[in-house]
Amino acid sequence: MRRLHPVAQLLRAPAALTVPGDVLAGTLAAGQPLRPRTAIAAASSVCLYWAGMALNDWKDREIDALERPERPIPSGTVSPGTALALAIGLTAAGIGLGTEAGGRRGLVSATALAGAVWSYDLALKSTPFGPLSMAGARGLNVLSGAASSSGSIRTAMPAIAAVAAHTAVVSQLSRHEVDADPGMLPVAAIGVSGAICAGLTAGVRRAPEMDMAVTTTLAGLYFAGFGRALVAVSRDPSAKRVRHAVAAGIHGLMPLQAALASRAGGPAIAGLIALGYPLASRLGRRVSPT
Repeated sequence: MRRLHPVAQLLRAPAALTVPGDVLAGTLAAGQPLRPRTAIAAASSVCLYWAGMALNDWKDREIDALERPERPIPSGTVSPGTALALAIGLTAAGIGLGTEAGGRRGLVSATALAGAVWSYDLALKSTPFGPLSMAGARGLNVLSGAASSSGSIRTAMPAIAAVAAHTAVVSQLSRHEVDADPGMLPVAAIGVSGAICAGLTAGVRRAPEMDMAVTTTLAGLYFAGFGRALVAVSRDPSAKRVRHAVAAGIHGLMPLQAALASRAGGPAIAGLIALGYPLASRLGRRVSPT
């Protein structure tokens, strides 16, 4: 188990709990029921997420040696070659599983997501396009649910946009985990999160009463959890507070996904996604998601 812990740190393993909800929300938002192949599509996305984490640390190994020497590669617990091999192997597994889940559409979706992951880590991360690239990758993750289910991608677009917008602000905030100078970004992020929350609850009154209650509650949980961390950063823009807000944003994807699933008529699935929220937060204290 001790040998596996550095790999879990490299992959930010517990943060992968935030990934399947994208696929589930995308499937439901596309107007399709969940099927066994939905689980395969979710496994594909988890593989590609972990591939991105391994590739990120391989690419940033020299920077991490200065700024985060405790990370697995600079600390010597995982070799650069092992990290790169994991990135390649997990990418291949993700594309293979995506194809198994959705045929040609699944292959195209998984390949596009893999391309977005590798482009972000190797070329776009430090550019002004970095946050948009990361947002696009998360949006493609939601899209993979619609693609694997042969559902309507157009119908799934609001869910894709909500997850992408949230990811963009979290990714932008993560750029200040070291310099601790986010400026007015936390305030802007509160505004974006509030707009997402408003969009989640708009028109819910046309849904059954239980769906309305569940969706509204989950939207509130999303906004309260992430918003509280953002308020703390705006008051104390320290590196520690910024990292905490980024972690809250990553974990906040789960109540957001749950609210999207409930809004699409899947309150039971929403409850299942939401159950992972406290678990991801607890595990995040042991293995950092950032």
